[in-house]
Amino acid sequence: MKIRSKAPLRLGLAGGGTDVSPFSDTYGGYVLNATIDMYAYCILEPLQNGKIEFIAKDRNEIFTINEVNIIALNGTLDLHKGVYNRIIKDFNNGKSLSCRLITFSDAPAGSGLGSSSTMVVAIIKAFVEWLNLPLGEYDIAHLAYEIEREDIGLSGGKQDQYAATFGGFNFMEFYKEKVIVNPLRIKRWIKNELQASMVLYYTGQSRDSANIIDEQIKNTNKKKSISLDAMFKLKEKALEMKESILKGDISWFAQILRDSWLEKKKMAKVISNNNLDEIYEYAMQNGAISGKISGAGGGGFFMFIVNPEDKLQLIEAFEKKEGKVFDPNFVEEGTMAWTIK
Repeated sequence: MKIRSKAPLRLGLAGGGTDVSPFSDTYGGYVLNATIDMYAYCILEPLQNGKIEFIAKDRNEIFTINEVNIIALNGTLDLHKGVYNRIIKDFNNGKSLSCRLITFSDAPAGSGLGSSSTMVVAIIKAFVEWLNLPLGEYDIAHLAYEIEREDIGLSGGKQDQYAATFGGFNFMEFYKEKVIVNPLRIKRWIKNELQASMVLYYTGQSRDSANIIDEQIKNTNKKKSISLDAMFKLKEKALEMKESILKGDISWFAQILRDSWLEKKKMAKVISNNNLDEIYEYAMQNGAISGKISGAGGGGFFMFIVNPEDKLQLIEAFEKKEGKVFDPNFVEEGTMAWTIK
């Protein structure tokens, strides 16, 4: 028997960063995101040999140990270990499980598409399928957040876990004690127009989002006015973007995207750099209307809006650069799992 699962990666459209504590705890955060047809995958195979095997195909990392109920975190495949530890502790009465976990992702770590959190969700979903756990969408997303942020100690926000679990276009509200996911009912022609107007460009520059977010948290704790003002404006932009998408006003959407990128760069110095600024200007010179980094910043994926008739021109221009061009499609379904007998 094998269990397969997958969870979709997401584009952070507006409000990213306001889902990070302590800002979200104190002031509340708004985020608008959408999942795309790029995924994190997990294959779970129960074993009878008393071994636990974790294999990350895309990272060329392998971890093997004799069956235990707690695996120490040491920087190697800690996402896998963190999920295993919590599943054993919370849902298997502390009893170990012999199994093999194989994972891989359509996007590299540090991509800005929520790849780490999405992988955690995919792994949890595989265990939910195997053990028939009574966990709904909010339960899975919250558990993924706790594992990543509290158990493993990785800095970050909350949007990625909820996007990967729920799927689709969502306007999310983040508060100290709760998260509210509001699915948006967007007409098909609006999604088609947005897809026709979008180019995703991987800069080839991976980054450690935790370091960026740590600076953002530091600025929030110090109540640094420039950073705080930018975050309040990002909340406003998330509300405006929700309206622009529901109405199908792509020009307004593009303007909000541009304004959001300018505000986001004020939250922490490491969010942008000379290379990213050059890529942005290059895109503008080759047909793009606006753009922003998806995720914490510092590298990863740039999302650009372009008139559909100029899309090929922008793609051909980027193909002359070192990065890689993607043409994503939006997907509605969140994480899913199935069993192969």
